[in-house]
Amino acid sequence: MVAKMHLRKMVEAMDREFPLETHVREAFLSVDRQAFVPTGFTHMAYKLDALPMHSDQWISSPLTVAKMTQHLELQGVDSVLEVGCGSGYQAAILSRLVRRVFTIERIEPLLKEARERFRRLGMSNIITRYDDGQRGWKEYAPFERIIFSATTDKVPQVLFDQLADGGILVAPINQDGLQIITRYYKRNGHISSSEAIEPCLFVPVLDGTRRA
Repeated sequence: MVAKMHLRKMVEAMDREFPLETHVREAFLSVDRQAFVPTGFTHMAYKLDALPMHSDQWISSPLTVAKMTQHLELQGVDSVLEVGCGSGYQAAILSRLVRRVFTIERIEPLLKEARERFRRLGMSNIITRYDDGQRGWKEYAPFERIIFSATTDKVPQVLFDQLADGGILVAPINQDGLQIITRYYKRNGHISSSEAIEPCLFVPVLDGTRRA
């Protein structure tokens, strides 16, 4: 009961900063962020702060996760590919909004922990993979939406190729010394337009995989 109260206050604080669409608000109310916060930081689970994890990674601010989620325009969407699973929090939110979430993580210990969280919480519509997410996941493509949970200088063409026609890709892009949430639209087989939305702060995308 106490956790639910804190969770509701967190979502209300997010809503004041960034008005949430009803379906996005309900998704956040249904996922307890505390389950994704590293040991030692549970007392900060319901604050609007990014928190450190091991392997030099971070669990994003819930406000940032909300913005990325809402910018994906998920109503009526079946499948989403996430590049950079991390703690699993973003994938968990997405799992409340779409039928299938495909998430890739390059750091094996992080992925093992995220898988255990998904199992414990009964999130059976999240499919995970240990790999460099910049290669995408050809076997399940095309994806209606693709989200980067790490910043990049440039979206690899292979990911645009794996985006369904009519789809949206959202990524934090390095631009003039800033990280900018950028939304790309694919129409008639090619990226027809992009939209720079707002500054953000993410860890960088790195090449390859890592087992420790």
